Amino acid sequence: MEQHNCEKCTIRAKYDKNPKSLIGRFWRWHINFCPGWKKYMNSLDEDTKNVLKEKYNLK
Repeated sequence: MEQHNCEKCTIRAKYDKNPKSLIGRFWRWHINFCPGWKKYMNSLDEDTKNVLKEKYNLK
């Protein structure tokens, strides 16, 4: 399995710590079109993908 930076992204960690912060809101907006995030999500198994979708309120 390919290693993705999304797992250890410092901006993602800031979102997890404080979703309403400016950087946290930027990260959440950014993942809507980020090709790296899409590739990361496609590399995950369905259970993990569903957990992240619920955690980050994704469709």
